[in-house]
Amino acid sequence: MKFDLITKDSQSKARAGTIQTDHGVIETPIFMPVGTVGTVKGVHQRELKNDINPDIILGNTYHLYLRPQTSILEQAGGLHKFMNWDRNILTDSGGYQVYSLSSNRKIKEEGVKFKSHIDGSYHVFSPENVMEIQRSIGADIIMAFDECTPYPCDYRYAQRSMHMTHRWLDRCISHLEKTPLKYGHHQSFFPIVQGSTYKDLRQQSAEYIANAGAEGNAIGGLSVGEPAEEMYAMTEVVTAILPKDKPRYLMGVGTPINILENIALGIDMFDCVMPTRNARNGMLFTAQGTINIKNKKWEADFSPIDEMGITFVDTDYTKAYLRHLFSVNERLAAQIATIHNLGFYMWLVREARRRIISGDFRAWKDQMVKQMDNRL
Repeated sequence: MKFDLITKDSQSKARAGTIQTDHGVIETPIFMPVGTVGTVKGVHQRELKNDINPDIILGNTYHLYLRPQTSILEQAGGLHKFMNWDRNILTDSGGYQVYSLSSNRKIKEEGVKFKSHIDGSYHVFSPENVMEIQRSIGADIIMAFDECTPYPCDYRYAQRSMHMTHRWLDRCISHLEKTPLKYGHHQSFFPIVQGSTYKDLRQQSAEYIANAGAEGNAIGGLSVGEPAEEMYAMTEVVTAILPKDKPRYLMGVGTPINILENIALGIDMFDCVMPTRNARNGMLFTAQGTINIKNKKWEADFSPIDEMGITFVDTDYTKAYLRHLFSVNERLAAQIATIHNLGFYMWLVREARRRIISGDFRAWKDQMVKQMDNRL
């Protein structure tokens, strides 16, 4: 993997760059649509490529391990071929899913024993077998196995967890070196900074992760319920330490406002289920603010879903029509809303990149944050 830093914003820490992998170029800053089980929910690959057009999407190690299972993925030739996706894929390590199964898992030094949410069967994730699973999935960027701590989190627990995440990182690196590639393309490995919302722990973790010398680095354990101001504070602490010549990935973030504010702090990569999950519930993101399309106020509004001319779906679809589809429980409603939201997220990061390169990112970001904070 090759990362080229093209330019930096003069009034913030925002940066524009490119990541080159065996599956193509990723222009940063970038948002990665979440394709948890080998699909971005409710979107055909054709629409994903032609309408939303991301350089990279995300797959989930925990879910793909359980279904369809790594044996099926290996027979298919990896996730790229299985889902007919010829661009980049990143897989998380399953650490966040293990965190979310708090009542159905037990964490020990060796790894995590957890109960499947599907059939109640027991499984173990360790740094070693998570590396093997991600080799079998075949993503272009793979993540270290870590523990994602909850918020709020006791200092001593956060400290113990962080040190264990570091020890797990060492085991991941050691095992990865012994585990061969399976599909002929390179896989880049990203370790993950932890430390909850404690500045000294985040500093320690960022230094440890930076010293690992990986091709890129990630920040985990944020966007788990903490106030946005704490998220930004921890991000700022970490980006001051992580290498400037390597991409930085803030995991699981977030709202459009969160994304712009963290771009301003030097983050290059994002993912979040929010645009797809909220779309299925009728919430649309726009440059003017958020819309609950189910509200009666849109019943006779025949204006386009997107009024800025940033067209992601057929312009013949009006707010009134989309509201109608939701009111009659038509599946097309969720599909249209999903394409719209993902298209908006992609427009947002690409416009941020354009503004960084042209030199007016800060003023544009401040104006966009004000606009997008509205409930329409």
